[in-house]
Amino acid sequence: MLAHVGACLGKCLGAVLAAAWLASLSPHAGAADAPSGATALQEQYQALQTQLTHNQFMQPLYLNSTESTSSVKGDIYAVVDYPFAQVRGALISPASWCDVLILHLNTKYCRAGVGPHPATLSMRIGKKHDQALDDTYRLDFSYRIAANNEDYFDIRLGADKGPIDTRDYRIQLEVIPIADGRSFLHLTYSYSYGLASRVALRAYLATIGSDKVGFTLQGKPDKGKPDYIGGMRGTVERNTMRYYLAIDAYLSGLAMSPTQQLEQRLQAWFSATERYPRQLHELDKNEYLAMKRKEYARQNMEKAPD
Repeated sequence: MLAHVGACLGKCLGAVLAAAWLASLSPHAGAADAPSGATALQEQYQALQTQLTHNQFMQPLYLNSTESTSSVKGDIYAVVDYPFAQVRGALISPASWCDVLILHLNTKYCRAGVGPHPATLSMRIGKKHDQALDDTYRLDFSYRIAANNEDYFDIRLGADKGPIDTRDYRIQLEVIPIADGRSFLHLTYSYSYGLASRVALRAYLATIGSDKVGFTLQGKPDKGKPDYIGGMRGTVERNTMRYYLAIDAYLSGLAMSPTQQLEQRLQAWFSATERYPRQLHELDKNEYLAMKRKEYARQNMEKAPD
């Protein structure tokens, strides 16, 4: 039972978007003379020029992760080749986020709320194969636009409770325009966990998940092979990357007709993850495409069971 729970958490928790709720990045938090969100992100962009130019990803991207005794967090900073106005228009809607989230292997369903409380995302997470919704974990995310200006937007999602005794799932995406019609974004994802989930996750990572690694290089290469971070940080890094690639893949479909957008996004997400097979390969392409086509149709036709 413990191994089963650990395996599910090790994979399913990665299906959950969350980001650190960093007050210092809020345009209304901190001292009166503290940099605003846009200013702080612009300063971060300038500070990361070396990392964005020279890295293992061969693209302007920087990934970092941290771990405490009861939480884990991943951050990605990246330049995307889309104008700010286009990025803001595409990602400011809660429904758009469901089309982003469904690209991930473990997201089985997502729908934006309707009626008096539209700023809620009802999400189901599960295994990397076809799965009935009754057999998935439910997470309800609140959705909030913290800032929405001509030169900066900041979107935050949060779920207080998750599977087992996990909690405090947070997501933050903030974006600014930069030169040459491009945009600079910061995506953060985090969650906290209690004793039961910590034990299960560590059991999973010590057994069937022991070969799973992240992207951070540590120490010296072992027999010429890169020595990547493992454990909880490896888990959060893999899934922070998966969700960044989902955002990028979603944006890649904007120029397509509505009937072509889904296929473009699915193909783009899978191809992008296959650039990092050591960390992200799980399914073959046809299996992934068939599963996601069915899940996308289900999320747009069915209401998930309570």
